[in-house]
Amino acid sequence: MPGDPLRKGRLGDVRPPEVAEFLSSMEADRWIADADIFVDIAHLLMLSGRGIIDRGAARVIMAVLLELLEDGIPGEVFDDRYEDIHAGIEAHLIARAGADYGGRIHMGRSRNDEVATCIRMRLREELLGQMDALVRLRALLIALADRHREGIMPGFTHLQHAQPTTLAHYFLAYEQAFGRDFDRIRDCFARVDRCPLGAAAFASTGYPVDREQTATYLGFAAIAENTMDAVSARDFALEAMSASTLAMATVSRMCEELVLWSSSFVDFVRLADPCCSTSSIMPQKKNPDTAEIMRAKAGTVSGSLVGALSIMKGLPMSYNRDMQELTPLLRRSVQETSRALLLLAGMLETAVFNTERMADEAGRGFSTATEVADVLVRDFGLPFRTAHGIVGRAVRKGTLDLASLEDAAGEMEGISLIDRGLTEEGVAAALDPGYGVAVRKAPGGPAPVATAAAIVARREQCSNDEAWMIMVRERIDTAQAAMIDEARRLVASPEH
Repeated sequence: MPGDPLRKGRLGDVRPPEVAEFLSSMEADRWIADADIFVDIAHLLMLSGRGIIDRGAARVIMAVLLELLEDGIPGEVFDDRYEDIHAGIEAHLIARAGADYGGRIHMGRSRNDEVATCIRMRLREELLGQMDALVRLRALLIALADRHREGIMPGFTHLQHAQPTTLAHYFLAYEQAFGRDFDRIRDCFARVDRCPLGAAAFASTGYPVDREQTATYLGFAAIAENTMDAVSARDFALEAMSASTLAMATVSRMCEELVLWSSSFVDFVRLADPCCSTSSIMPQKKNPDTAEIMRAKAGTVSGSLVGALSIMKGLPMSYNRDMQELTPLLRRSVQETSRALLLLAGMLETAVFNTERMADEAGRGFSTATEVADVLVRDFGLPFRTAHGIVGRAVRKGTLDLASLEDAAGEMEGISLIDRGLTEEGVAAALDPGYGVAVRKAPGGPAPVATAAAIVARREQCSNDEAWMIMVRERIDTAQAAMIDEARRLVASPEH
């Protein structure tokens, strides 16, 4: 193959290998290489359709592009003598179609709008993958919640026993959090789904290009309108990385709990062996390594966001080569997030939750004290702050029974709860974790009746989100399939 076609004019063709390696984006470009073929096909069809390029030349070039699409991009296209994949593919086209034909593919565009389009196309696929993984994870959490609606467990604040809840309530909490992550990614997707092609270097082009047509070919919802902004904007990438960072923060929080819960002194969950590893010296160990690495990957993803923000914050309009360093960070961020979401779903699906142990812990640490205070308010008319103080003083004495409550009421308020009708049976009922859970049946609460309603609503929302995602993917796939069909018809058409 010939040398870099970009270095035959203004610049000499020879430079030290260390400079070539420093400037090359080839490693990151492997991520967008397939997208670049689609961009070339769309651009060439538009050039031919608008009469900007001779149909015969378009036919020859298109035959080579379809060959790359069907047979794969040869390794020499990624050679370090080319600055990027775009130069490598153009050199391949010139070598296969001849300079008179292959050298015409770049009419009416720049690498700036070309790479921006490729990144958006690749990012669309990554975001759809993230949303697919989130739908799967949320559906699993809903199924787990349905299975454990009656599963009483302790709830925690400050890592201290707080109030009894249900395992269903816990799973639904994370499903709702991941649902917001889905919403953020879907919102971001709308801003990614804009086509920069035709913006050229930044000032558009004097050729009569049809930007809407190339956007349609590639399955974009619309064009990225202002041509200067179209090539220089990377806020869509920063937004995708931000959404990924937030999703990974949710993953990390759950992994932190799985690590803690799987310890022998908590023993709330037993993770499947494939998700764990052992010690090189301590034969009894079963370490929750998958959850720990996912927790660490949250730091990797957030670090990528900070790095990308640092690159972009000082760049003037319009394109600057600094942006090349952002692409590997974007790729790592979105791919690590997709992988973590899928692995978390697999880890939860194979985990065994120790509901007996959870039930045993549900009433410890005076976790039912709030319900005792609520009983004093609801049934005996005490102000909540008074009831709160009485129960708190009883706890300080070390017991929460009728006698300690009566003593605390007398010391604090000079009143008798027994005279007001409080009984041992009433206190015992309030101290039962199941009772405290059952009465908390307001929407979003832990009571089985509340979680049953939430499960129905969240399942419907998850299904709607999946349907939207399928519709978008079909729209893109249909548009690109139609484009490839048109490209094949061009190649198969008679020369005259």
